[in-house]
Amino acid sequence: MKANKTSETSEAADQVIHEVDGIQEYDNKLPNWWLYTFYGAIAFGVGYWYWYESAQIGASPAQSYQAELDQAAAAQASEITVGEATPEALAALAKDPSAVALGKQVFTSTCAACHRNDGGGSVGPNLTDEFWLHGGAPEKIFRTIASGVPDKGMPAWQPQLGALKTQAVTAYVLGLKGTNVAGGKVPQGERESVSSR
Repeated sequence: MKANKTSETSEAADQVIHEVDGIQEYDNKLPNWWLYTFYGAIAFGVGYWYWYESAQIGASPAQSYQAELDQAAAAQASEITVGEATPEALAALAKDPSAVALGKQVFTSTCAACHRNDGGGSVGPNLTDEFWLHGGAPEKIFRTIASGVPDKGMPAWQPQLGALKTQAVTAYVLGLKGTNVAGGKVPQGERESVSSR
């Protein structure tokens, strides 16, 4: 028994790197799977750096993302053409599903704070009835959205949205006209016929 203990002690003494406060640290070999993972990560990092940063062979993730955004914007712009905001053009745009969908998206993110998501009005007027403060004809709705009504707190949206989105919002609002949503704000302004949409 004593012989075994001394042989174990001598083998362990060969592997001990250092000892602190009676705790012995041994020089054990790392598992191969760990070493392969470590060296693989280094090789991947060097390859990634060379591909995207040094040689710039491939597009970086930021460049790829920007290219996808540009492609989506171009596809959306090709679906809806920006023309002169004539009453006829705005009325035709109100019948274009892609324009109305874009208008609804912009309306929800920009206009719903004052006009509610359904257009029923809260701070701003109800857009679903026949009564309009600044005119319910397509060109008047466009002018109100584009130039705003500063004395009533409505900003000019065209400088922020651009012509395409301003026309799309006009198309969406023309579709809201005459829907008379439940719980809408009391009528304000002058009555206009629904047929002008």
